[in-house]
Formats: sequence, structure tokens, C-alpha cells
Amino acid sequence: MSDLIAGIARTLPERYLVRDGRDFQLSSVDPDDHADLRKGDVEAWLEKRRKRLGELQERLAAEHRHSVLLVLQGMDGAGKDSLIRNVMTGMNPQGTKVVSFKRPSDLELAHDFLWRVHLAVPGRGQVGVFNRSHYEDVLVARVHADTLDTQGMTGDPAKPEFWDHRLQDIEAFEAYLARQGVHILKVMLHMSPDCQQKRLLRRLRRPDKRWKFDESDLAERKFWPAYQAAYQEAIRATSCKTAPWLVVPSNKKWFSRLVVMEALIAQLESLSPEPPPPSPDILKNLERLEAAIKASHP
Repeated sequence: MSDLIAGIARTLPERYLVRDGRDFQLSSVDPDDHADLRKGDVEAWLEKRRKRLGELQERLAAEHRHSVLLVLQGMDGAGKDSLIRNVMTGMNPQGTKVVSFKRPSDLELAHDFLWRVHLAVPGRGQVGVFNRSHYEDVLVARVHADTLDTQGMTGDPAKPEFWDHRLQDIEAFEAYLARQGVHILKVMLHMSPDCQQKRLLRRLRRPDKRWKFDESDLAERKFWPAYQAAYQEAIRATSCKTAPWLVVPSNKKWFSRLVVMEALIAQLESLSPEPPPPSPDILKNLERLEAAIKASHP
């Protein structure tokens, strides 16, 4: 069974990859798709793959040439937090950087909308995760354009051109990062409104999960079609070879974790990170150094 899972799992990122978003239709992705896999088999496979991901991350950190940025987006309840916990477990915390973007502070609002994002980009040798990201400024901000503070900005948020310009800025920003050795993988966790309803109910009914419940999420459900349209526009405008989108079916969290795990592994393997070679002095003196270690005592 593990060979079967391995064969299917490694093909999944390509299945949901949007390299050229110009004709992308969000409705073409079934949020309930799970490639006919079973939860128990997938979870056993994930446990094995965490070790591989950890090895690759350690080599990336040692090489210190590239960085990888995973951008996670999705409606509330899509499973972003649990995916980060599940997939990133095998990584060394010193080599990872998770940033959760909340409502901008006064300081952040005093700058352009990409300012705080650039500050959070992972450094060389790091794997970074954005739990929500700069795309909030073309998703939430677009759906609630009437509340956007446009002081100092040009353009009218009531017109499509305003958002087209923001999407162009994002595309240019990501192209710049790619030229600097930041390898970007963007993931939309795509779930159905019925699935979100079930998860919100579960959150409310479980005492250990009630702290996550926010009544404002109910108000946001009324804007579901507007959010789906905003996501589709963002993916169409910004999915390209250097910063592609993965639109991952997420009605089953275990399946979305599998797809993202395999996508991250594939991204790191494509970089073929290798630790730097030891210094010639160490290679020349291996026997002496080994003897010195054995002879040393605290």
C-alpha cells in the first residue's frame, strides 16, 4: 500500500498546480476531491515524509543560498493553522519562520501595503510560511472596499482598475523575490461553504476549540461569492512559473496536508541543497582531531 500511496502522492502537486492563471476557473477544482485515497494510509505516509522534509530543510539551512516561502490562503476554517502544525512538525524551528498577518497596525498602515510583507520574507537558508499574506490586500480589502482607507493613494477602490494595479504590484514584487533566490509556493486551501459550516459548528461545540470562534465569521459567510470571485481574480493575475498557485481541495484536511507536504518536498528537492564542504584543514587532520576528541574530558 505504501508504494501505491507514494506513486499517487508525488503526482498530486502537479495535479493542482496553476502555472498560468489567465483562464483559471475556481469552479474547476472540486473541494471534496481526495484522489480516492484513505485517511489512514495518507497519515501513515505523512509520518514518513516528515523525516524527508526535515532532512531537506536542514540541508537548505546549511547551504545558506536559497529560501522557500509558502504562502497559505483560505477562508476561515480551511485548516491553515492545523496544516502548519502537521506539515512543519519535522522541521528544525531554527530554520523555519511562520508569520501570521493580522489587521495592519497604525505603523504598517502608514506605509505601502507590501512594506510589512517584505520585512517578513524568510532569509537565506530558511523555510518561511505566511499564514495569510499580502493577498489579504486583494481579498478582504477588495470584498470590503468601502472600508478601505485610501488616504495618500491614487485610484478608486470602487473600480476594477484599482485592484488590477494592486495585483500587478504583487506580481512584480514576487518576481523580484524570485530573482533574489526566494522560491515562492502559494496555496489556496479550497473548501466548500457546507464544509465551513460544519467546521464552525464543531468549533462552537468543542470546549477546547471555542476560543477560536468569532461571531464575525458568520457575517463573512454572507460574502462567500464575493470572496470566491476575488480569489479567482488573484490567482488569474499572479500565477506564473516563478510563483505558481496550488489550489488544493480542502474538505478533507488530511488530503490537503498531503498535497502541501509533497509540494514542499518537490520544491526543496528541485533546489538540490547541499551543505558546504568541510575546510581542507579538517580533512587533513581527521585522525588527529578524532584522537583529540577522544582524549578530551570535561
